[in-house]
Amino acid sequence: MSHRISAAQVQAHRAQTFHLSPAQRLHSLEAAIDFVNARGFIYFWPITGVIFPSLWTAAAGDRPVASAHDDPGHITWGWKDQALGQGCWHYAKVLRGKATLIALDMLPAFYALSENYGAPEQDYLDQYTAGLLGHEARLIYEKLLHDGPCDTVTLRRDLRLTSQASDSPFDRSLTHLQRDFKIMPVGVAQTGAWRYSFIYDCVHRRYPGLPAQARRLSRQAARTLLLARYFQAMGAAPPAAPRKLFQWRPADLTAALDALAAQGLLRHDCQMEGEAGECLALTTL
Repeated sequence: MSHRISAAQVQAHRAQTFHLSPAQRLHSLEAAIDFVNARGFIYFWPITGVIFPSLWTAAAGDRPVASAHDDPGHITWGWKDQALGQGCWHYAKVLRGKATLIALDMLPAFYALSENYGAPEQDYLDQYTAGLLGHEARLIYEKLLHDGPCDTVTLRRDLRLTSQASDSPFDRSLTHLQRDFKIMPVGVAQTGAWRYSFIYDCVHRRYPGLPAQARRLSRQAARTLLLARYFQAMGAAPPAAPRKLFQWRPADLTAALDALAAQGLLRHDCQMEGEAGECLALTTL
């Protein structure tokens, strides 16, 4: 017999973990850092079609991101820029290629699932040879690897990727390299037409101990750790929801879900109000 969970139960849980109530609003960078550390990882802005905590929602409320630059919610943009390169958290385009904030203690789990194996000067070449890294991405990474931090305007100029036809390949390459934990934004330069461009550097240079920390985790252990944090935030969700967020292979996701059930953290036999099919939920919900 399925364990039934009401929509109200799930909403009450997420109201706490997403910081949806006015009393929980974030008002400072320090509070934002605490929020990221408590959740493990969040989105910077809410993402259409993906239910998950975001810095915007925790600071501005459960509403769309405002287009007006003077909206009070855009204080989050200032926190993000202020924290770049300061070791407060890891900011990069990660989950589904969108801006993500990751607590530093969760970074080894993400890194363990990347295509980095502890040899930054060689791993990318192996990926390139295997067809897993594009030409533009290789050029960008090699520039940062050999010359150090660089802003996007200078990167494009030095790599001769300034034509309009290069816009999409360049942007896709930046995202690919961030998702694979090879590069990360570490500051802002007043360059370009908008006098604003990210400065990028290599992840292994910023976190020299990260490869060794990640090697202590198997891929299965890393997925289980990330999935536990996911359900601690969500309370309950159908299997399709974490699959959509993490984009893992179904077999890998199932193994991690089974591991959490074996640990007593999750239960499989749930029916959530408003959701068709099986859901998984915290045993404490």
